[in-house]
Amino acid sequence: MAVERCSKCGRDDYQSPSVTVDAIATRNRNEDLELLMIKRGSKPPEWNGMWAFPGGFVDYGEDPEDAVIRELLEETGVQGRFPLPLTILGEPGRDPRKHCIGLFYLVEVDSDSEPVGGDDAVDAKWVNINKLTEQNVAGDHSKVIDILRE
Repeated sequence: MAVERCSKCGRDDYQSPSVTVDAIATRNRNEDLELLMIKRGSKPPEWNGMWAFPGGFVDYGEDPEDAVIRELLEETGVQGRFPLPLTILGEPGRDPRKHCIGLFYLVEVDSDSEPVGGDDAVDAKWVNINKLTEQNVAGDHSKVIDILRE
């Protein structure tokens, strides 16, 4: 059975959610847990200036584990390895752009890495977990931070 496709964009007629990946890198400093975070740019505007885990969309034909390593490098300049799934968030409306299912991975990095904001991140740095709140964290990433606090 042939799939119906849009004559303009070539997309099929299924309304499917997009898949995103986010990298969770941690380190201990002075007996405190720090997370490698990015500061969001203006897209989407609802999250402008808020902290988030580095991540993005999985490209068509790309393995999500490869995508999370790629996104981490693009947004922070930090090389990651050994992605390990932590949680999945997929509630419709969790992203103001469209329905996205987010795969969150624990990723190992060199704890002395000096992140630099890149791609669509205006900044990247190690942030003390105690400084991250629902008011300064983008979207539902605070749910993942709560998991890490446990």
